[in-house]
Amino acid sequence: MIGLLESRYPFLRNAQVVASENGAEIGDLMSGETFAQARTRGVERVISALERSEVEHPSLRSDIDRIEEIMSYPYARILVSCVNDKFLTKRYALAEAVHMNRLLGQEPYAVVHNIASELGVKTKVVDEKLQMHFSDYLKYSARIKSIEWKLVNNELKNGYVELTNDKFARVLQNALQDRIESELPLNVPEAIEQAIRPHVTYIENQLAASKSRFNMSFTGELKPEILPPCIRTLLSMAQNGINLPHSGRFALVSFLHKIGLSIEQILALFAQSPDFDESKSIYQIKHITGDLNGTEGYTPPECGTMKTMGICYEPDELCGQDRVNHPLNYFRIKTRGMNRPTDGQTNH
Repeated sequence: MIGLLESRYPFLRNAQVVASENGAEIGDLMSGETFAQARTRGVERVISALERSEVEHPSLRSDIDRIEEIMSYPYARILVSCVNDKFLTKRYALAEAVHMNRLLGQEPYAVVHNIASELGVKTKVVDEKLQMHFSDYLKYSARIKSIEWKLVNNELKNGYVELTNDKFARVLQNALQDRIESELPLNVPEAIEQAIRPHVTYIENQLAASKSRFNMSFTGELKPEILPPCIRTLLSMAQNGINLPHSGRFALVSFLHKIGLSIEQILALFAQSPDFDESKSIYQIKHITGDLNGTEGYTPPECGTMKTMGICYEPDELCGQDRVNHPLNYFRIKTRGMNRPTDGQTNH
């Protein structure tokens, strides 16, 4: 079947070679009925990324389906480049990377190894087990803060980390996400941008509606300098699409709730993350804040517990004082004599 692998992974260098060999050229993609379905699919890729943080994989029954799927990828990248919005770019890159991650679970070792090589990740297969060079593992797993991802908690042999298939694919997800983010926005000629303006406008409108819906322009004065370093780091991670461990998400939400942020304000902060999921986030936030069961909600962990959980990030001089044994103590000291950083006023 023509382009089966390339249609599943259209970021591969050979994808455009396959398309070209079958009469599909980038220059012909912008107009005409021949590539109308590829353009429609390109729009779907971007909207799926915006709404679900993942590009869905369609059924590809024919050679034409596979060529159109290949061509939809550069069209989607052009659309994202024309919109040129940082949030959309990050969300799109994540969605394509998650899409790849899902598909890799169905692939033999040789395919996974070849895709890793194309992404510049040094790997090898030993005794039917995937291994990744420790330098690449450190580079692409650093943002995954769960303890089990630390290098010391993985088997290292001759400079290579032995990984399960799921963990290997997860690291490659970060590698592809980084690559796409680094490549966009493309320099799109004005003539092309004008030719696809209706699709660009449609995506801009969907993006604006999404931002308005989730109130992503949070206007509260949550000043970084008055937050404990751990909370400041967790908040930055959440807003930059870095997966938080469960303990980190719990600590962040419970802290924000205790200093007076409403559920809507907390949701707005999380909505800035490229992997934001509205229904899941609302449930988690309401559970932690006690809104689900009518309680006052959980109190964030004390500093000793934060250290045990591995989420005590970059403690500063104030953190080292005996009187600061809890993130809320840090916050009280920093805000003493100041106005509260949110619209809500609470006593703790």
